[in-house]
Amino acid sequence: MDNKVYFFDTTLRDGEQSPGATMNLQEKLRLAHQLEVLGVDIMEAGFPASSPGDFESVRRIAEQAGDIQVAGLARCMDGDIDRCWEAVKVARRPRIHTFLSTSPLHMKHKLRKDPEVVLQMIEAGVRRCAGYTDNVEFSAEDASRSDKDFLCRVVETAIRAGATTINLPDTVGYAQPDEFASLIKYVIENTPNSDKAIFSVHCHNDLGLAVANTLAALRVGARQAEVTISGIGERAGNAALEEVVMALRVRHDLYHLEHNIHTEQLYPSCRLLSMTIGQPIANNKAIVGANAFAHESGIHQDGMLKNRETYEIMTPQSVGRTESSLVIGKHSGRNAVRNKFESMGYKLDDDQLQLVFEAVKKLADCKKTLHDDDLMALVQEEIYRLPDRFRLRHVSVQSSDAGGVPPTAAVLMDIDGMERSGAGFGVGPVDAIFNVINDMLGREPELEQYAINAITSGTDALGEVTVRLSEGQYKAVGRGAHPDILVASARAYVNALNNLAKKEKEGERLHCQHG
Repeated sequence: MDNKVYFFDTTLRDGEQSPGATMNLQEKLRLAHQLEVLGVDIMEAGFPASSPGDFESVRRIAEQAGDIQVAGLARCMDGDIDRCWEAVKVARRPRIHTFLSTSPLHMKHKLRKDPEVVLQMIEAGVRRCAGYTDNVEFSAEDASRSDKDFLCRVVETAIRAGATTINLPDTVGYAQPDEFASLIKYVIENTPNSDKAIFSVHCHNDLGLAVANTLAALRVGARQAEVTISGIGERAGNAALEEVVMALRVRHDLYHLEHNIHTEQLYPSCRLLSMTIGQPIANNKAIVGANAFAHESGIHQDGMLKNRETYEIMTPQSVGRTESSLVIGKHSGRNAVRNKFESMGYKLDDDQLQLVFEAVKKLADCKKTLHDDDLMALVQEEIYRLPDRFRLRHVSVQSSDAGGVPPTAAVLMDIDGMERSGAGFGVGPVDAIFNVINDMLGREPELEQYAINAITSGTDALGEVTVRLSEGQYKAVGRGAHPDILVASARAYVNALNNLAKKEKEGERLHCQHG
C-alpha cells in the first residue's frame, strides 16, 4: 500500500534515554501494552546488549506482545546482533534494528573507519541479521549530514544484504524540512534497489523541527515514521507521535496518507507516560496539553459559541479527551468500574479490579467528581508498581504561620514487613515529612527535584507529586497522588526511596555476577 504510513514507536528505547525518564520492568510492560492499544505498528523495546536489565525487559515485552512488531536495537556488531535476536525472537513478529554511522564527521571521529570499511561492516552486519529473520531494519546514523551519493551506496548495500526497512535519521536535529525532503527523495530515486525496502525517518528535535522534518519526508516517499509519545527522547527529544498522527489526519487533503493509529487513544497514552515517568504534560503542548482546546480570548470564545470550527481544527474527542468525564463515582458497581478501565485500555484481573474498586470508593468519598485522569493516576498507584520494601500507612502534619513550634510530622510505615512510627520537625510541612522518613530509614538522600501538578481542575483536584533523589551513585524518581498534597508528597518520597533501594540491590547483584 503506497499510501500506508507505518508508525515505529521508540518511547521504550530512545524515549527512555531522556533524562529522568527511566522506567522499571512493570512500567515498561504496561506502556508496551498501551502502544498495542494505540495501534502502533512497530515498537522498539530497547537495546538488549546495553545491560542485563535491558535484555530482560526486551525479552519480557516480546513475550507479552500480540501482533505488533517488536524491534530490538543493535550496533552493527556480531555480539550486539546475536544478543538482540535472543531477546526478540520470542515475539510473534520480531525485528532486528541495526545501525552504523555514515557521515564524514562520524566515520572519521567516532568510528575512525574509512568509507569502504564502513560499507563492508554494513554488509556483514545486515547479513548476520538476515540470517536470523527477514524483518531487518538498517539505520544510517547521522544520515542528514552524510554525503548523499555515499548514502545511496550505503542503502544499496544494506538492501542487497537483506534489509527490508531503511532508516535515514536526522540524528542531531540538524536538517531543515525542504533540505531533508530533498535528501530522502534523492536517495530513493538514485538507489537501484530502493523499491525493495520501506524508507523510514527518525528525526530529533534540537531545532524544534522533528515533526516538520518527518512530515516533509513522508510527502516525498518515506513510509515509516519513527516517533515517541509526547516527543520524549535524547536531548530535545524526538518527533512526537501524536503531532505527526494528527497532522496526517487533519491535513489528509494534503498528505493523502493512511495509518493504523487509534487517535482516541492519543491522550490516554500521553497521560500514562506522564504518570509513569513523573513529567507533567506542558499546558501548551500541541494535541494533548491542557490548553490545546482552551479558549480565553473573547473573540475566540464568541467564534466557538457560533461554530467550533472557527478556532478548533480537531475535536477533543478525536484525541481521547472528553468534555464530560464524570462517569465513575461512589455508587458505581464493579462492572461499571471494570468497563470504564477497559475503555481506557486497562485489562485488570479480579484481584487488581478489587484493589482499584476499593481505591475508587475511597477517592469518591473525598472528591465529588472523578475524572479520567484521576482514575488513570489511581490505577498507576495501586497496580503498576513493583513490591516495595517501604510502605507508607499514615502521615499527619501540624503546621502554622504562628511563631514558636515548627511544622511537625508523624509518620507510620511498614519497613520490610515491620510496623514503625516516627515524628519530627522541619522548616516546612514537606521538609518535616521527609526528615522523619529519612530518620526512620537511616538514609540521607539529596532531593534534586520536587514538583506538584494538579491532575484535574478544581480545589478538590488530585495532586500529583514527583521527587527526584540521589544517594551515592544512584538516582531515582518517585511519584505519588492523593487529594492531600502532603500525603502525595510522602507517597512520592517513599516511592523514590523504594526505587533507590531496588537500584542498589540490582547493582549489588550485577557486581556479584561479574565479581
